[in-house]
Amino acid sequence: MADLIKTLTQTRGENFFLKKRHEQAVDVEGAVQIFLEFLNGYNNLKAPKPCVTVFGSARFSEGHPYYEMARAVGRALAEAGYAVMTGGGPGIMEAANRGAKEAGGCSIGCNIELPHEQKPNPYLDEFIQFDYFFVRKVMLVKYSCAFVVLPGGFGTLDELFETCTLMQTGKIESFPIVIMGKDFWKNMNEFIKQSLIAHGTISTEDLSLFSLTDSVTEAIDIITQQCAN
Repeated sequence: MADLIKTLTQTRGENFFLKKRHEQAVDVEGAVQIFLEFLNGYNNLKAPKPCVTVFGSARFSEGHPYYEMARAVGRALAEAGYAVMTGGGPGIMEAANRGAKEAGGCSIGCNIELPHEQKPNPYLDEFIQFDYFFVRKVMLVKYSCAFVVLPGGFGTLDELFETCTLMQTGKIESFPIVIMGKDFWKNMNEFIKQSLIAHGTISTEDLSLFSLTDSVTEAIDIITQQCAN
C-alpha cells in the first residue's frame, strides 16, 4: 500500500498544484494526491507518545551556538522521556535529532523534498518524506505535544505563527511553544508588543501563547508541566 501511495503522490507536486487554477478534473486529481499524502503519513509515521517537535534553520552547522543549543535540547528531551521530531533536514533539525540519538531517545524526521539544503540527516530512527508543506505541518502538530522553536527563517516563522494561530483560535489546546535564542528573537518580540498589541491586532493575553528562554532546563520544565495537563 505504501508503494502505491508513493507512486500516486509523485505524479504531480505542490508546485504544480498551487501554480494556477487548473481544469476541475486536474484539481480534483490534485486533491486526491493530497489525501494520499495524508494517508501515507498516517500509515507510516509511528511517532510514540509523548513527542516534541523542534524547529529551526537548516543553515547552522556543528559548532554554531544555535546548533549546540538544539543538540542540548534534543538530548534533554530524550532524557526526560520525549521522542524528538524535526523536519528531518540539516542544521537545527540535525542537531536536535543528534542530541536525542546520543541520549538513547527516539529520533524522528518529517522531511520534505526541496531544490537545495533539505536531505534527511543521519541521526533519524525513522523518517517520512513529504511533497506538500501543509501536509507536513499537520503531521508535525498532530503527533506532537509541544514545540521548541530555535532561530530560523521563513519556514520556522511560518510554523511558529501558524501554531500560535491554531491556539489563539481554539483549534488546538494546551500546546506549549518554547522559543529559544532570546537575542535572535528579541526584535520579533518587540514587534509583537509595539505593533501588534499596540494597534490591537492581537491582545496582551496572546503573549502567553509562547515562552521565551535560553535555558534548556527551563524549556524542559515548561514542556513537562504543560504536557502533563
